[in-house]
Amino acid sequence: METVSETSAAARVLAVRPVGTTAVLAELSGLHDVLALQALLLEEPLPGQVDVLAAAETVMVKADSPAAARRMGALLLGMDLAVQSHAEGKLVQIDTVYDGEDLAEVARLTGLSAEGVVAAHTGQIWTVAFGGFAPGFGYMVGENQALEVPRRSSPRTAVPAGSVALAGNYSAVYPRKSPGGWQLIGRTAAHMWDLSREQPALAAPGDRVQFRAVRELVEVAQPAASDTGAADIQSGLRILSPGLQSLIQDLGRPGHAGLGVSSAGALDRSSVRRANRIVGNQPSAAVVESVAGGLRVQAVGDQVLAVAGAPSALTVVTPSDGPDMDGADDGGQPEQVRTVPMATAFALLDGEILTVGAPERGFRSYLAIRGGAMADAVLGSRSTDTMSGIGPAPLAAGQLLAAGVATSSNVVGSPELQPEFPDTGVTVLDIVPGPRDDWFDAAALESLCSQDWAVTPRSNRVGMRLDGTPLSRSRDGELPSEGTMAGALQIPPEGQPVLFLADHPITGGYPVIGVVVDHQLDLAAQVPIGGSIRFRWAPGYGLPTSFSSPDVSQTKVSN
Repeated sequence: METVSETSAAARVLAVRPVGTTAVLAELSGLHDVLALQALLLEEPLPGQVDVLAAAETVMVKADSPAAARRMGALLLGMDLAVQSHAEGKLVQIDTVYDGEDLAEVARLTGLSAEGVVAAHTGQIWTVAFGGFAPGFGYMVGENQALEVPRRSSPRTAVPAGSVALAGNYSAVYPRKSPGGWQLIGRTAAHMWDLSREQPALAAPGDRVQFRAVRELVEVAQPAASDTGAADIQSGLRILSPGLQSLIQDLGRPGHAGLGVSSAGALDRSSVRRANRIVGNQPSAAVVESVAGGLRVQAVGDQVLAVAGAPSALTVVTPSDGPDMDGADDGGQPEQVRTVPMATAFALLDGEILTVGAPERGFRSYLAIRGGAMADAVLGSRSTDTMSGIGPAPLAAGQLLAAGVATSSNVVGSPELQPEFPDTGVTVLDIVPGPRDDWFDAAALESLCSQDWAVTPRSNRVGMRLDGTPLSRSRDGELPSEGTMAGALQIPPEGQPVLFLADHPITGGYPVIGVVVDHQLDLAAQVPIGGSIRFRWAPGYGLPTSFSSPDVSQTKVSN
């Protein structure tokens, strides 16, 4: 699919750009039209629509298939945004103490006194235009431009939770302690994100916010953490060692991008489905995702397990003081050791210990337990989002992990063949150009696909940081933050690509030169640290849009 453009009057989508194979980016003339399109899409979703993410000048629409994404271009261009009536969101009042570290600097930048800044901030209604950066972080636009200020030249490494801030035309409240470059003018005790509420975000997109100046804050206690009931677990796994990192993952939580929440979920989705299928679970049952081997678990009660993903040696030990292989406890039996195959159901009897060895190829292994791994669901998913902190904590030694009831069959499945997994050599990944390939010249686009990019140790579930000959931009300036997705190749100013994975930030301000095709994301997730990636333009998607379509006003939707 190529860039689609519309040159007619305002109150319509100006252009539609592909974002990989399963999303499109609609460009609009301003925030008013962004909000109108977002409201339309939420009220009347397009066929195949999965998620909608508004930003300063764009709306990204995620689809459930490449075919649905291809059809969205013409549908978006045909929408009349002028007829959309905005439903007024709820009014949220936020008590604020105006003693921020940057209050005096904001006064200088705006030509107001400190008291004038407070009056301007409290004297208007702010509307949450879109979410991003972190769950509960809402970009709020005011009724005037009196408080327009730039970001700090040097971002802070840690901004306290509850900080009330300004940047550009926006105001926001930091929902949690995090790095940030906004100008801090005050603080609030309001909990902007609380998963115990039916609507976790205190102020969601479309809601209105009124800040009120107060002299002191009333702290509202957070709900007490629920008891996990670990002592009552009668059936499951005891974590003896989590290895380098082991997390509970399922197929993710799509549909919450507007709240600043990414889909997260397992990085190698096909391996999760395979492991669950083998033990007779539902495809979305939670599993344990483990990195680079070293995971050791002990059965609490008899369990049925399967391990898929990176091929590794699987060793089962029956302790000498535990039951023997037929379940009888004879006390003096010596320790027994056996190996079990990958992608095959096997029994781990009460007290037996499974060790997942270092991968022979690939990087991530997936351990499925019949019934699924039990954990509290957050926004409909048990997956751990390492960037936002949503979901279960990483597994720790001594933890008890209960087995659930997420089965789909009374029997286990047959052993399955696994695909080839990458090693420390070169893995080829297909990419779709754009949505911002026009920020790069022909030399940079050629360099992207003519060299091998090394996967550095700074890589994680947020993104793979690559190293090679840097790519140079062909234009200056900054790109307004816009929606992004797993598979996006974002190019920071230093020119070294970052390949976003499942825990990526939902918006970004660096241009995305291309996006890995959706069906190869599982392969990308298995490229080990020290391996290399070579990109190539995906067959059927042509040359980058900036060269194949010099006159975008004539570009049509490509099927």
